[in-house]
Amino acid sequence: MGQLHLGLLVSLSLAAPAVAQPISAEDFIAFDADQARLGQLLFYDKILSGNKNISCGTCHHHDLGGTDGLSLGIGEGGVGLGPKRTPGDGADRIRKRIPRNAPALWNLGHKDVRVLFHDGRLEISDIYGNGYDSPAEEWLPQGLETILAAQALFPMTAQFEMAGNTGENEVIGAVTDRIDLGWPILAKRVRTIPEYGEMFVQAFDHIDRPEDVTIVEIGNALAAFIGTEWANYDSPYDAFLTDGTPLPEAAERGRQLFFGEARCAQCHNGPLLTDQDFHAMALPPFGPGRTRQWDPIPRDVGRMGATDDLEDAYRFRTPPLRNVTLTAPYGHNGAYANLRDMVRHMADPVSMRADWTPTRAALPEVPWLQQIDFVIQSDRLEMERHAATLDVRPVSLTEPQVDDLVAFLESLTGVSAMERPLGRPDRVPSGLPVD
Repeated sequence: MGQLHLGLLVSLSLAAPAVAQPISAEDFIAFDADQARLGQLLFYDKILSGNKNISCGTCHHHDLGGTDGLSLGIGEGGVGLGPKRTPGDGADRIRKRIPRNAPALWNLGHKDVRVLFHDGRLEISDIYGNGYDSPAEEWLPQGLETILAAQALFPMTAQFEMAGNTGENEVIGAVTDRIDLGWPILAKRVRTIPEYGEMFVQAFDHIDRPEDVTIVEIGNALAAFIGTEWANYDSPYDAFLTDGTPLPEAAERGRQLFFGEARCAQCHNGPLLTDQDFHAMALPPFGPGRTRQWDPIPRDVGRMGATDDLEDAYRFRTPPLRNVTLTAPYGHNGAYANLRDMVRHMADPVSMRADWTPTRAALPEVPWLQQIDFVIQSDRLEMERHAATLDVRPVSLTEPQVDDLVAFLESLTGVSAMERPLGRPDRVPSGLPVD
């Protein structure tokens, strides 16, 4: 879910790069502890998937820094975890790779977060009267307390992520009719498990009996867990910001490059080191694409898929950077499994794109999908359109400078990043296996 864009936007002012801001506990939403403990179990419980065979934690696992370690995930129908996950076999095998890299979860409970997903298709907005501009439009239920709670609902409705293939279960059947119709089915599954029912009554003041639990409470519980579990700001760089503790020499040189001549901070700025805006970085396209209705080819037009504005074509959200070393591969499609390669691409997208080969990604072999994996690269016109949309000009970096930038990015890794408050549960109330 992990990616990196060292932004170098020509259109932005180059005179005064933004200064990073420290973050503290006061900058985060105050989630309820009982709801977070409930959310921990739901996060790892496969009861929330159509075929009861995949959980949120499968693709956002504690052991993998909150991601899955793959360029494009192996979702519903796969077997195993992370780089060792296989695509299944027989009738249950996957029919498609997940079109985009699993986004990182770090610090999503920060109060500044206002847009989520690589294409920003979920935003804080009152356009539909429910607090959010989302793929569910007016069908998104009222009562979701944070954008993180709203985000948690959508993987459950996605065919290749958690819902399952058409005809396999009642959830995907309902979602096919209308996006919100699968959520009541999942909520009933959860609340009729006695242990969950009791926990919801305890965690939510307005829930007097299990029958009152809806997908809204499930989303809010998941958000409470994600928002507290992956809050982390005790890196060497955070110590530098808060009390002036010097960085190692290479990281300090990298910091000066990042906020100086490399111009990374033109996009990676603010408390989360992201402008939460959308930029075209010409990452090499591959995979099934995130196709829209009537799209004739397996492409991913990025932000344009959410806005239908041609000006947004091939632009993707700038990701936050804390703990970026833990969230490889990088890019909206995981084009680079190596952080150094991603830094090089951000400095010189045209050259790196020309030299890119599939070996730079982390894409497990799926024999029956090989024909589609790279077919987009044989479409000359689409590749020309994609390459021509670039929001940066190259920056000349020496290899020692790349080393220094990587050292700075490593200094963004929290000391306690892999020691999370709740962690992975040993069991879940449904009794289903925990990945």
